[in-house]
Amino acid sequence: MLSRYLLLIAGALGALTALASTGTAQAAWSRGYDVSYPECGQALPSARVFAVVGVNGGVANSRNHCLHRELSWAHRSVGDGVQAKVQLYINTGDPGDLHGKAWPHSNLDPVSKSRTKDPFGACHGRNSTACAWQYGWNMAALDAKRRGVHNAGEYNWWLDVEISNYWESNKANNRAVLAGMTTYLQNLGATVGIYSTGYQWQVIAGAVTNQSRLYWLPEWITGASTAAQATKNCRQQPLTGGGWIVMSQWFTNSATIDRDVSCL
Repeated sequence: MLSRYLLLIAGALGALTALASTGTAQAAWSRGYDVSYPECGQALPSARVFAVVGVNGGVANSRNHCLHRELSWAHRSVGDGVQAKVQLYINTGDPGDLHGKAWPHSNLDPVSKSRTKDPFGACHGRNSTACAWQYGWNMAALDAKRRGVHNAGEYNWWLDVEISNYWESNKANNRAVLAGMTTYLQNLGATVGIYSTGYQWQVIAGAVTNQSRLYWLPEWITGASTAAQATKNCRQQPLTGGGWIVMSQWFTNSATIDRDVSCL
């Protein structure tokens, strides 16, 4: 996945050179938006360079019923050759000790019905690291195959990691959920990244070793309330030792849709 982003960085340099020659402001070049189920029925911005669309309806085991409309809108983004003009994000969480009907009781993929290669061993339905990984795999499989996304491997997918969703106090299990999701999507050929803040990431996932699939993922940072602050956040310390920030989100109380700037 690193080679793809090296190409994007090279494209960014070329784009900046072209913009300098035309006198176009960088703010126009880097503007993007992210939308999901809260924007159902709203008028969406007509001018955008790139867009990120939420696949779920607020929690991992749900669907955004406006996905088709919002994806159609996103595909009309103008693009800049740097950020992918259409990207996706998915809700994450770890119901672990709560279990629930979506919690796995085996290592069977819910779509293909084939047995997965769970790096943590067999899942038998208990609250275990193996079942946490399988839960992540299962949610990603449903997101890619059953929520209305076509050609899932062609997209950049962002894992939305926020404390507003349920997580265990066991950070190793939380990391396993995210690793399971990442593994499934990367196996499709997709690029996978993390959306979070430094505080939320530490509360949920904690330290990540370089043996984890999460260690090398690109990052989309949130928490800014102005475009200038979002741009500054591009230079924050990454969430993991091998990560790098490629996008930054900002929002205000008066705005109905979140905005994003490219850090590439």
